[in-house]
Amino acid sequence: MSYYEFVTVWNLEAPIERVWEEIKRSESWPEWWRGVVSVVEIEPGDEDGVGTIHRSMWKSALPYRLQFDSEIIRIERLKLIEARAFGELDGKGLWQFETVGDNKTRVQYDWQVSATKPWMRHLSPLAGPLFRWNHDVIMGWGEKGLKKRLSVQA
Repeated sequence: MSYYEFVTVWNLEAPIERVWEEIKRSESWPEWWRGVVSVVEIEPGDEDGVGTIHRSMWKSALPYRLQFDSEIIRIERLKLIEARAFGELDGKGLWQFETVGDNKTRVQYDWQVSATKPWMRHLSPLAGPLFRWNHDVIMGWGEKGLKKRLSVQA
């Protein structure tokens, strides 16, 4: 099995507008998110960003890299960003944003994805727990980096 479902929750001490802008501008992720090697826009979308395609390269805690494209398929300002992933990963991701008090934001990321690299598909029955651990590490790096970035910009 090479299909995975992940749910990540970040609780951030920052107003939703600032959190939204940092996550929406994925080209800047390599500046603050350890593990994100690059994010490049390869296709522009509409004025809201729908249809935009980014190509990203990720370096994990495990000794491999993944490259995949993400197409923004839905945006509701300050509420959600949904993307379709394709390439070395195939699936979809959904960022959801919620204000949870004065200047606090809860972000939930749902990631439903299949690995398309043959070696990952073949190793999945045994390495699945490692791939899950690796995902959690990378998302932890993102949370830590975003918290630092938001506190520096305060």
